[in-house]
Amino acid sequence: MAFIIKPLVTEKQTKITEKNPSRYGFIVRPEANKLQIKKEVESLYHVTVVDVNTLRYAGKRLSRYTKAGLIKGQKNAFKKAIVTVKEGDTIDFYSNI
Repeated sequence: MAFIIKPLVTEKQTKITEKNPSRYGFIVRPEANKLQIKKEVESLYHVTVVDVNTLRYAGKRLSRYTKAGLIKGQKNAFKKAIVTVKEGDTIDFYSNI
C-alpha cells in the first residue's frame, strides 16, 4: 500500500530545504507510521533516511447550500512527514516528470 500521497512543494517547505538541504516534506496517509514512511521513501528515491518527523493537520472546511439548508462539514485530515536523509543524498522531485 502506498503511504506517500505526494511531495510537499510549497514556499515554506522550499525555505526549509534551502536552509537544511537534507530535509524534504511529503503528504502521507493518516494511518502511516514513521517506519512505513521511511521504508517507502528509501525504496522510491534510493536514499538513506536518517529521521522522520510527522504532524497531523486538518483538512479544509466545506459548506454547501441545499434544499435542506446549509450543510457544513470538513474534508479529510492528512498527515505531513518531514524526512531527513543522509548527508550527501538528495531527492529531485522534478526528475520523474
